[in-house]
Amino acid sequence: MSRAAFVWVTAALAVSVVAAQGPAGRGGGRGRGVPLAPGGECPPGTTLVRVGVCQAPEWPAPSIVDYRPHSTLVVEGHPVPRAKFPVVDIHSHTGPTPQNIDQLLKEMDALNLRTLNNLSGGSGAELKQRVDYIRSTKYADRFTVFANGLNGFRDVEPGYGRKAAAQLEADVSSGAIGFKIFKQTGMDTLKKDGTRLTINDPELSPIWETAARLNIPVIIHTGEPQEFFQQPDLRNERWLELALFGDRRQYQNPNKVTFEQLNTERNDLFRKHPKTRFIAAHFGWHANNLGLAGRLLDEHPSVVIELAAILYDLGRQPRTAHNFFVKYQDRILFGKDTYAPTEFPYYWRVLETTDEYFDYYRDYHAFWNLYGMGLPDAVLRKVYHQNALRVTPGLPQSGW
Repeated sequence: MSRAAFVWVTAALAVSVVAAQGPAGRGGGRGRGVPLAPGGECPPGTTLVRVGVCQAPEWPAPSIVDYRPHSTLVVEGHPVPRAKFPVVDIHSHTGPTPQNIDQLLKEMDALNLRTLNNLSGGSGAELKQRVDYIRSTKYADRFTVFANGLNGFRDVEPGYGRKAAAQLEADVSSGAIGFKIFKQTGMDTLKKDGTRLTINDPELSPIWETAARLNIPVIIHTGEPQEFFQQPDLRNERWLELALFGDRRQYQNPNKVTFEQLNTERNDLFRKHPKTRFIAAHFGWHANNLGLAGRLLDEHPSVVIELAAILYDLGRQPRTAHNFFVKYQDRILFGKDTYAPTEFPYYWRVLETTDEYFDYYRDYHAFWNLYGMGLPDAVLRKVYHQNALRVTPGLPQSGW
């Protein structure tokens, strides 16, 4: 046995003895440390308490879901219940119905959501029904929809692209103002021959060419956060989310596709279709690596990004994120994804204020608190609505 291994085993045995002894009461703790192996890390069940010394707690450790410490930090806070300027939510999955429209409008007005764009518009008769209802109300400028494609990209075979392009043209004639690609396409969806459908498959080219000709954007959700493709060990910052939701465990994807592979295929699509305006949903899942997000925008001038469901990454790097938004202020759109009125104010607060260390709304997304970016008004206006109006001509162009 090597010396390092011997030290580690000895430490682990010491930890077991300490744990078995239970709480020591007041005044305990000294003399219970175990040495840290050179170049190693503390054994399981212990933490670093001095240089080179690890120690186990005297009490049983709480579970990851039960430990909810209350911060004693006292700083000024400036909650923002209403956005400073009117907002286009380019990434929603909610639309009006006769049952919810009055409540929806009341909530939107309170938040300063000017227009809600439903990415789950469907196709064919389903889409036309949604658009027809919106147009039958007095609020046709408050709600828009994107089309979703023929048959959900299932069973793609030769000739599919031409048929799907024709369906997209019909959906735009019915009132769709853009096209939405869901995450399954490229990651999970299989072609008719049983192989994985890649997002840059040449068979799909007629769709992108048609979108360019019709002057509509394509919002593309490719993949998942990179940690979803990694084993959920105790170093994985998305451990709890992976433990909660089985369908997010991409490390078990039967297609064996990787995060890097999906990004490469997506970027190849962008490169091959420079005349198509693509919106990379969720910052392209690069909000945790803004250098990579910047390279994506630099290399693909027709691409813009939107910030749905990545607030936890922006709020933990407020200075870097502020500088990124200022530099790429013409390339970022607002999106939220899940429609939840109580959650929007967290976005306003991160984007508009310089508040420090305030709670995030979902612990399973992030175990850290948020900080405000304090964006200038000119940048806020672009992110909240001006960029969306430029990228998506079908949005209401007046009343801003």
